[in-house]
Amino acid sequence: MQFQLSGQQIEVTPALRAHVESKLDRLHRLDDKLISLAVVLSVDKLRHRADATLGVTGATLHAEAAEADMYASIDMLFDKLVNQLRRHREKIVDKHQRAVREERQYG
Repeated sequence: MQFQLSGQQIEVTPALRAHVESKLDRLHRLDDKLISLAVVLSVDKLRHRADATLGVTGATLHAEAAEADMYASIDMLFDKLVNQLRRHREKIVDKHQRAVREERQYG
């Protein structure tokens, strides 16, 4: 998987990079066929924002979070990405199961 971490108006410290990389394991547990992940960290006055675009097979998922603390916004961002990825995986599984049921019923 391609992983890109960048910062706007903020320097990406090794501690921030390590925190984001530690959260990647949650995504890999749900789906091991992830294509790419681009995370952008930014600061606007007192709001710390984290935006991410996750490329998976058949879709592109996007999430953003803004909090007073950068670590909290990263945590919230990955919570949102995990929920989106879980819903995406359930859709795919449901479509495959529906196709098999219809094939058995009419085939």
